[in-house]
Amino acid sequence: MNDIKIDLSEVNPQEFFGDQNTNIEKLRTYFPKIKIVARGNTLKAYGEKTILKEFSKRVDILIAHFGKFNILNDEIIERIVLDGNENNQELNGGTESQILHGVGGKIIKAKTFNQKRLVESMNKNDMVFAVGPAGTGKTYTGVALAVKALKQKQVKQIILTRPAVEAGENLGFLPGDLNEKLDPYMQPLYDALRDMIQLQNFRVILKRERFKLRL
Repeated sequence: MNDIKIDLSEVNPQEFFGDQNTNIEKLRTYFPKIKIVARGNTLKAYGEKTILKEFSKRVDILIAHFGKFNILNDEIIERIVLDGNENNQELNGGTESQILHGVGGKIIKAKTFNQKRLVESMNKNDMVFAVGPAGTGKTYTGVALAVKALKQKQVKQIILTRPAVEAGENLGFLPGDLNEKLDPYMQPLYDALRDMIQLQNFRVILKRERFKLRL
């Protein structure tokens, strides 16, 4: 019996497999003549050589789609397996101001002129300072750009830091433990991250004023 092994190190295997391996079960319905085994960050398949070759080609397209749009469901699997292409235009929603695809395929994009300027500046510079009134999307856009870099493996970790007290004061004057002291200040960052990334799939480290997100 022939076999192939497909590496999933470029995507999150748990999300690619789906809850309780639902995406794998869907693939099995389209390839009933081969045995598919999902384990760790690899996908193995056993069967006839010609079917395995076709299966590998379809899975490669699925991986590329998931890596780009961060979503995989029955409809997408059916279209890619049966048609052999992504046909993603209806999901793009315009890519000019798009930053990344978040949780559930949500499109995260720069919506205002200044947000677009921020994205353009980040693409051209190593460090950018954004100054402006509250509610203009500085934090959200910054987090989106950081998550994009993390997903594309341009960086290995994100460090979120935010001033929690005025100069000369001390966190000890605030009630509660360290997490309770910091959470009100970090909440906007957490909210943005939840839109863009499945936090339970990443190692989260909280150190005093710094929040680290690692692959």
